[in-house]
Amino acid sequence: MVRVLDRKLLRDLRQIWAQTLAIALVLGCGIMVMVAAYGTQRSLVETQAAYYDRHRFADLFVAATRVPVTRLAELADIDHVAQVDGRISFHAVLDIDGMQAPAVGQVLSLAADAGQGLNVPLLRHGRLPDPDRLDEVALNESFAQAHDLVPGSRFRAVLNGQLRELQVTGWLLSPEFIYTMAPGTIMPDDRRFGLIWMNEAAAAAAMDMQGAVNDIALRLMRGADARAVIAQVDSVLDPFGGTGAHGRDRQTSHAFLDSELTQLDALARFLPPVFLVVAAFLVNMVLGRLIAMERAQIGLMRALGYRRAEIGLHYLKLAGMIGLLGVGLGWGGGLLLREGMLLLYVEFFRFPFLIRDPALGAMGLSGALALAAVLAGAARAVAAAIRLPPAEAMSPPAPPSFGRGRIDRAIAALRLRQTSMMILRSVLRWPGRAAITLLGVSTSVGVLVASYFLFDAIDVVRDRVFQQGNRQHVTLTLARDAPDSVLLDALTLPGVTSVQGGYALPVRLVNGHRSRQTAVIAQFEGAELAQVMDDEQGVITLSDRGLVLPELVARHLRISAGDSVQLDLLVPPRDTLTLPVTAIIRQGMGSEAHIAAPALFAAMRVAPRVNQIHLRIDPQQMPALQARIKSLPTVAGFADWEELRAQFDASLQEGMLTMVMIYTLIGVLIAIGVVYNAARIQLSERSHELASLRVLGFTRAEVGFVLIGEMMLLTLLAVPLGWVMGYAFAQGMVDAISTDVVQLPFVISRRTYALAALVVVGASLAAVLLVRRRLDRVDLVSALKARD
Repeated sequence: MVRVLDRKLLRDLRQIWAQTLAIALVLGCGIMVMVAAYGTQRSLVETQAAYYDRHRFADLFVAATRVPVTRLAELADIDHVAQVDGRISFHAVLDIDGMQAPAVGQVLSLAADAGQGLNVPLLRHGRLPDPDRLDEVALNESFAQAHDLVPGSRFRAVLNGQLRELQVTGWLLSPEFIYTMAPGTIMPDDRRFGLIWMNEAAAAAAMDMQGAVNDIALRLMRGADARAVIAQVDSVLDPFGGTGAHGRDRQTSHAFLDSELTQLDALARFLPPVFLVVAAFLVNMVLGRLIAMERAQIGLMRALGYRRAEIGLHYLKLAGMIGLLGVGLGWGGGLLLREGMLLLYVEFFRFPFLIRDPALGAMGLSGALALAAVLAGAARAVAAAIRLPPAEAMSPPAPPSFGRGRIDRAIAALRLRQTSMMILRSVLRWPGRAAITLLGVSTSVGVLVASYFLFDAIDVVRDRVFQQGNRQHVTLTLARDAPDSVLLDALTLPGVTSVQGGYALPVRLVNGHRSRQTAVIAQFEGAELAQVMDDEQGVITLSDRGLVLPELVARHLRISAGDSVQLDLLVPPRDTLTLPVTAIIRQGMGSEAHIAAPALFAAMRVAPRVNQIHLRIDPQQMPALQARIKSLPTVAGFADWEELRAQFDASLQEGMLTMVMIYTLIGVLIAIGVVYNAARIQLSERSHELASLRVLGFTRAEVGFVLIGEMMLLTLLAVPLGWVMGYAFAQGMVDAISTDVVQLPFVISRRTYALAALVVVGASLAAVLLVRRRLDRVDLVSALKARD
């Protein structure tokens, strides 16, 4: 008997192969997203962990002004500190042959026993600098490749005001710089920012730091209380200009990588459930209709002795086969998508190797959830089938009872054509079936709205950062603080037409037991170049009496507008200030607080100073300005905002185009899966009615209008509901993927709503037209006899 039911199972699958494929594709999309996102995340996490472990990535980091090497032993004696490593670090302006603009380099001292320290660099090509050669350096691999600086090449650098010629000996990678950004910029730029490892003696001589360090890393013992260690480290280093120890969460490279991992996790948790729910509805629709058509066969099987459990298992196996097909498609697509995502991440994150997680956990979990979804969708239909007694099952179902109610009279009052009245009556008399179709189509609209909203968010970020927030052409980062009179000197630089000062101050914000280490950006009066932006309100005018905090920082500190916050200054005069919070803003990138410069300097009781200079220049004079900057000893960083914008657009163009295609395909598959299945069910259920219309003289177009019209009416009704669902999905995505590094603005344009609607309406029309072609092949005689 089992073999007989299995043969019937194969016949049923052949009969509904198109619906099976449509459901499997919808289900496969959800599995694909889960496998790809979790597989990519696990691969990156395992690669990160192995890289950190092999090269002893530090747990705590702290910068200082000048710490005698002899004081490092005091740090090593702190409880739960396993290892301490100190070095010299500073920034320099570089002059590279073939590059008109100045580049910026972060110089890092390299001890003779560097292999025994922390954040151990990995030699990728060439050799390490000879300790006896003060002009030899090693570069990070990506910067060296961008300029073809092979071992033996030479370039020039301004080191503490002195122009030096340096020779490249090798290429390195470091766990500390998986993601590298120059000071004052928002994106990696391998051409304009590089890492330079220099012999310890050469770095000390350049900065007059013999016997001292200004950059310290610490590794903790397992189970250590990081906050307690940080407090003790700060206590030891405060007299030496310590700027506050922090963990990996505030280390730039780790923070950006961790942000990406968080977003991948959110993607894997957020989208797949939507597909699973839609697939469950589709299975219920298709299986319910199949069981209704096989009602007499079920009664006959019961009469022949098949048990209810055998019949129920037969139909559950049918649902399971659909699920297995979806699982197979999803696993294959997920593994392919994972490889594509890993290739994309490798371009941004510099790992020396890549550990590919087999994604077995994600595949097992997604497969189990997928099968559970389809079986849950089939359960109700199967339960209805096995409850029928044999005699009742072998009899045709009782015809539905209709009465002429208010709705029918209202429809009649509209004086619609007969075919239009048939469409309205079908929708109103089978509201459950219409609701399932409506929900499925609206879900596809919602998925597309939530997906396309990312482009609106990025457009807002681009506008806020490059058009309104930063209207300067160039930002100079100074090697050390300078009086605001230096702005007058900046006006004498070639091509400069406007100047604005800026001052960034490292602080620790404290509210009770909660704290956050960040920076306060002081804005000078009359600022028109670099301005404070709110993603919703635009340009913000700063109050002259308090702080403006980013929303994520305020939420972490449990602070609202009107409260006061404590500022521990991490540089001289190292005071503690208490200031009111005047506003909370949504800030797309970064976690810096903002304050009017007069208010900050009055509270600090010091004269105004700057460590950033924003410039607007005559574009024709840019080459002259760039040449001049290369020789200025006071400049440690150079950011060209036009170049930054070009890099921002270029880095997003390829990835965003891929995302558009993937999300559009996902939304289209949901719409096609829902509409195609609903239309096939409509065709099978109403074949007698439609054939009767043909016999009565209605044309093929008029009969086809009944089928097409109902599906498209439901699609159009689903669009507004889909917009509401998309709004909710997008809000959930913002909350799920926003991190301390990046917070997406929540904005959805009319273009997004319209594009999502057009894509779904087009996909739905294509799906119903496929079914419409089958209508022309319906045998009228057989269809009319089907009720006999």
